[in-house]
Amino acid sequence: MTDPLWTSGEAAAATSGALDDQTDWSATGVSIDTRSLKPGDLFVALQDQRDGHEFVPDAMARGAAAALVSRADCGPGNKLVVDDTLDGLRSLARAARDRSDAIRVAVTGSVGKTSVKEALAAVFRSVGSAHASQKSYNNHWGVPLTLSLMPKSVDRAVFEMGMNHAGEIRELSMLVRPHVALITKIAPAHLENLGSMEAISDAKSEIFEGLHPDGVTVFPADDEFAARMMACAGSSAAAFMLEFGRAENAAIRIIDYETGPAGGKGRINVLGKDISFSIAAPGAHWAWNAAAIFATAIAAGIDAEATADALANLQAGAGRGAMLQRQVGSGTFTLVDDSYNANPASMASGLSILGATEPAGGRRIAVLGEMLELGPDSAALHRSLMDPLEAARTDAVFLAGQGTIPLRDELPLGRLAAYADTADELLDLVADYIAPGDVVFVKGSNASGVHRIARMLAEDDLGARGQG
Repeated sequence: MTDPLWTSGEAAAATSGALDDQTDWSATGVSIDTRSLKPGDLFVALQDQRDGHEFVPDAMARGAAAALVSRADCGPGNKLVVDDTLDGLRSLARAARDRSDAIRVAVTGSVGKTSVKEALAAVFRSVGSAHASQKSYNNHWGVPLTLSLMPKSVDRAVFEMGMNHAGEIRELSMLVRPHVALITKIAPAHLENLGSMEAISDAKSEIFEGLHPDGVTVFPADDEFAARMMACAGSSAAAFMLEFGRAENAAIRIIDYETGPAGGKGRINVLGKDISFSIAAPGAHWAWNAAAIFATAIAAGIDAEATADALANLQAGAGRGAMLQRQVGSGTFTLVDDSYNANPASMASGLSILGATEPAGGRRIAVLGEMLELGPDSAALHRSLMDPLEAARTDAVFLAGQGTIPLRDELPLGRLAAYADTADELLDLVADYIAPGDVVFVKGSNASGVHRIARMLAEDDLGARGQG
């Protein structure tokens, strides 16, 4: 029988909450959403876009062990009553942290943080037990939820941390108290809220502030803001600083890397030792990701050979460059689903995958959603996508969202397949346009909605549609 994640007594002690009756209970998980709640979970009634107390009856009907609430009169079942449920979740998270001997790794960055987090979790699992953020649970509730779910006995854990404003990552890092803190890359994202690239670098560098004493900071040597990150790392509790990239001074240095539709292979020098590695995920950006992974794994006590072995089995996930062969008409087309979020750097990296994928007698088609939160430089940054589109030898472009209008107006005659204010308006246009042999690349900010186009192309039967 599996040991419980939380007993009623442990949860009450962690949160300083009041148990509403004398019934003992134990929880095997923690959930904030009744749609994904599993029997035995502790349901946390957060007050966000909806008041979670409204869902307590549903949680109990689905088999919740108990509910963490701020008022007891919200339905049946066992309850643990606290003043504020988000604070209660954070208290559970701190207790989970303090009772575990796990090596904790925190990951942030403007691009690549989810892919790197998933890859690190795979590396960690290859050598022992591991815990990791689900999906992209990287915000003010996602990080404490992930930490509260950490088992008592686990070797390593990796936490993704995101932000929209200064100060957010500091709070998350102080909660996790990582032994290793990684910044993947600084790129234009959230400029609308932060105002400058320097401010983005400083906000990401807040991840070093919660570092466990004698911890390790990991950051890119080639980045324009490397010196700025180093200064922030130097004022933290770090005992060691590891830089990665192509720069000669990088402790983990990319020697060479070749990529194609099926993935890439290369060589990397890890603290003076040359290592060959391969990754089944396509895109030149995976050289950078791999360097970050090797550096962080070394800091977490995993040798470079074991990391290379784990990376050999790594493939791109859904929405992050995954390739699918789908039926259309009498043949097939290739879908490159890179639809999970976008900024100029990740858009350029993703389009390199399109350029590296050879159509089987068809066309290279880009379906792009607008990039959000770019501030006053938004028009110029959207226009800057012309270069990677040209480099990828793109034959046709679909654009969704008013932010893409500056790019639309730059496209040569005949290159624009369609523009629409919303992604939903493009659904049928894209589906009807695709023909056998085409390669279709999809990417945009989450709020642009182009992920719905990717999902439609991945799941719907286009076999009966016309030939384009």
